[in-house]
Amino acid sequence: MTNSVIVHGYRFSVYNQIVRMTLQHKGVAYTCVEVDPFTDPLPDSYLAMHPFGRVPLLEHGDFWIHETAAITRYIDAAFDGLSLVPADTKKAARMAQVISIVDNYGYWPMVREVASQRVFAPLYGQTPDEAAIAKAMQDSQVVLIALNKIAGEGLALDSQQITLADCHLAPMVGYFVQADEGEKELRRHDALVRWWHQLSSQPSFRDTRPPLPNRH
Repeated sequence: MTNSVIVHGYRFSVYNQIVRMTLQHKGVAYTCVEVDPFTDPLPDSYLAMHPFGRVPLLEHGDFWIHETAAITRYIDAAFDGLSLVPADTKKAARMAQVISIVDNYGYWPMVREVASQRVFAPLYGQTPDEAAIAKAMQDSQVVLIALNKIAGEGLALDSQQITLADCHLAPMVGYFVQADEGEKELRRHDALVRWWHQLSSQPSFRDTRPPLPNRH
């Protein structure tokens, strides 16, 4: 296996940023190949590696893998550097719990509804769906309460040891707080605010943060 690492991803995708943040924390050099999952059809060469036609996909020599949580686990195990998975079993369990909460309950309301409607829709000349935003804010509040409790406990999201949980959550919060409602809601959760203040200043987050589309 060669040492070449390629991230096939969509530049606006939080999941693309998750993988890139993980690689940067491990000190792994990589190149990016832009794949727009909304393009129809995707090239057969890409579908041969990712039959579901989503992003991201990590290519490492003659090995490739999709599904973000699996990708980041692979990166942490395959490359030298500080481990992004805690050795302590309780901390590792909390890390996995955060990732699951974010994927199953956080991504859709925080990113695909609040950020998409409030931030992206106007850039495309669309009117935000206020009802959808209001419902998504209610769902997002439940997520943030759960994550704030975990952050306050100190086993994960503690601003001390960077783990895969930090890499997974930060890109989603990064989009969420670009909406005024999201930024205001985050401020209501003290432990998460402390975490966000530290994490958002990390070069791995700043250097990989997606741009907003220029539609003007």
